[in-house]
Amino acid sequence: MIKVLRKLKGRSLTELRVRGGQAAASLAERSGLSTQARIPPDASFFRSLDASRTGDARMSAASLLEHFRARPAANFFAAFDAPAETRALLRSRFGGRAGELLVERAERIVAGRFSLLGLHDLNFGDPIDWRLEPLAGKRSPLAHWSRINYLDAQVAGDKKITWELNRQQYFQVLGRAYWHTGDERYAETFARHLHDWTEANPPKLGINWASSLEVAFRAISWLWSLRFFKDSPHLSPALYLRALKFLHAHARHLETYLSTYFSPNTHLTGEALGLFYLGTQLPEFRAAARWRKTGASILLRQLKRHVRPDGVYFEQSSYYHRYTTDFYLHFLLLLKAGGAPRESVLEEKLTALLDHLMHITLPDGTTPLFGDDDGGRLAWLDERPADDFRATLATGASLFKRADYKFVAAAATEETLWLAGARGLSEFDELAAVPPAEGSRAFADGGYYVMRDGWTAGSNCLLIDCGPHGSLNGAHAHADALSLVTVASHGRTVLVDSGTYTYTGSPAQRDEFRATAAHNTLTIDGQSSSVAESAFRWRQTARAACRVWLSRPRFDLFEGEHDGYLRLPAPATHARSILFLKGDYWIVRDRVASVGAHDYALHFHFAPRSAPSIETAQPTPFVREGEGESPGLTLYTFARAGAWRRHDELVSACYGSAVRAPVCTFAFSGQAEETVTLLWPRAAHEEAGRVSAREIEAVGGRAFELTDGATRDFLLLRAADAPTVETARLTSGFGWTWLRFRGDEDEPQELIAIDGQTLRMDGREMLRPAAPTGYLAARRAGRRRWHVESDTGENLFLAPPGAEESLFVGGAPPHDEQRGESLLVSSGE
Repeated sequence: MIKVLRKLKGRSLTELRVRGGQAAASLAERSGLSTQARIPPDASFFRSLDASRTGDARMSAASLLEHFRARPAANFFAAFDAPAETRALLRSRFGGRAGELLVERAERIVAGRFSLLGLHDLNFGDPIDWRLEPLAGKRSPLAHWSRINYLDAQVAGDKKITWELNRQQYFQVLGRAYWHTGDERYAETFARHLHDWTEANPPKLGINWASSLEVAFRAISWLWSLRFFKDSPHLSPALYLRALKFLHAHARHLETYLSTYFSPNTHLTGEALGLFYLGTQLPEFRAAARWRKTGASILLRQLKRHVRPDGVYFEQSSYYHRYTTDFYLHFLLLLKAGGAPRESVLEEKLTALLDHLMHITLPDGTTPLFGDDDGGRLAWLDERPADDFRATLATGASLFKRADYKFVAAAATEETLWLAGARGLSEFDELAAVPPAEGSRAFADGGYYVMRDGWTAGSNCLLIDCGPHGSLNGAHAHADALSLVTVASHGRTVLVDSGTYTYTGSPAQRDEFRATAAHNTLTIDGQSSSVAESAFRWRQTARAACRVWLSRPRFDLFEGEHDGYLRLPAPATHARSILFLKGDYWIVRDRVASVGAHDYALHFHFAPRSAPSIETAQPTPFVREGEGESPGLTLYTFARAGAWRRHDELVSACYGSAVRAPVCTFAFSGQAEETVTLLWPRAAHEEAGRVSAREIEAVGGRAFELTDGATRDFLLLRAADAPTVETARLTSGFGWTWLRFRGDEDEPQELIAIDGQTLRMDGREMLRPAAPTGYLAARRAGRRRWHVESDTGENLFLAPPGAEESLFVGGAPPHDEQRGESLLVSSGE
């Protein structure tokens, strides 16, 4: 009783009313008192239809199917408006290898072999056992759905595998193959499986009615499939009528058991989309307008809550972000098809969702999987891998006429044809692809910061996580505060997130993938920054905050911290700063503030098929990955003491599958510690040993010399409690100072100074603003000429050798309009 009262505490009267109504409906179903618990006879069912919308007031299975076949597809997706044109484009644009892959997959389905989630060649028996989980060999009971503990692996195994089959999205694979080839075997398989499913899954009985989201996805799949196979003789009047009866049962189940309070995330919006689909695609039902209105109302109402102002989905998961983007793409396209008035908020939020997807797309076309990944899709309308989200961007490009979306999407996709039709595909083709205006980008509300130096296939890219720990108890979040989610070197993804792998394995297995050690960040005393309580709940969560984000043409700077380790007996805070010299490398500075001693570890998770090695030929051991034709990454970590270790751990690129991949860990111990890690992208064919790094003696901070062939770079990091940092040649009052020298030249060719006021070299003053400067980036353009960009040009001067000073007349430098950069000219020129 106490446990029940604790659950009720803090809940509103509205929530109690809704939950109470759902409990009462469930009880009525179990007691046999609910009409929803059975399929009605024809006469009773026909009363749920509006005779004025069926084409025949007398109504029969045959007349209903005839009406469906004759009814225009104008309120569905555009590909079905002109079937002949769509079939021709499928064969001309998406035939070849893509068409072969589709047909191969369809043939496996006909043979009873299924690829679901990250699993392949699954066999559910012949005939299919719709309640079987084949990996665990568990068959859930045919009991009322509310009496099945599907979270118990001893009862259901991994219920996601069973549910994925029963979404029957593979019907869309059969349908697409049918339109590609005209082979009636695909229609026959669809018809047989649909009939068998309805026989084996009576309303309200079994695991396949236990999740309203699964009910919604299945309804959407059936509606697509009826369009695909509308004209096939295998869609008989009896089967069509039976499908309508079950779709009606699906709709009533959805509106009764919406996840308004159970799981108000993609569960709720997916269920709402299912209702909207049913209401728009089955207008013959008397309740269709109610379903349509309910679904649309929920979808619009949840936009503000689910999509942060910067476009990031509120559960901090890129995979669920893609789900949400697809939900609202389908919603908007169906609204347009039905002639609904424009919803400006919907378009604004959908554009923001697409913008985020665009900016986190990596140079190789994949999307990093941060947070949970459940491996599913809203619809199977192309054959792309699970981590390739560009089909969504391609559709967005066509819909919003966005040339930058097209640039990142790279090519038209079959999914865009199905959703936008021949006209949408043509509009995509007519767009002149243009790279996004921004390379690096801050998503401050979601806490994701993208550092990149271009939009080519050979660009460098890094994504860091410094955001909230999800929402709704952090159900789909990971303990990844300040993690380098991914690092791409010259287009090749080298460092990765470990993924998700499972929801229903052992707690240890679930936590193995969402723990801090599974991410590219620092652990203290082997602990995670956030502490899990159960599979979808956290006992304690880290609060992360970005302190500095500065993105300029030559460099990016990020600084953030989190408090996840304040709970330790000797409390500690972790701060991470990253300076990105675009076209060159990243410098990662990790600082821990603590009054006690700790064991620390920096974790770097390499992509599968990587081959990092720990090199000891230089004074400072380092990690080198990549050689020959493949780009790679070199890592140097500098600390007072410590050592590298290489081992293998599991990485999951899609739910249900995992492979072993290398991990390099730098372990050290101490109290208040600081490490500096250099992430140096290595180009293909670059000779081994070309780059080197060493720490040099400094007072008031730390200093490093970085050598890459003909260039020598010097980095100075001033300690927080010191006025300057000094080396043999340089004295700087800036927090970050970076200089580049070429060959044996004594004068720098480039200079970056951040957060400070003075810089001296060899005893002479190089830089002295009248007040502290946020940043300055200078590049030599001649013996006594510099191109300069800074946050303020007032009273700055650079002093090259032989000149007394470089003075800004009137407090501001001349400006080169063509380059858009301030120009410093020394006196006498």
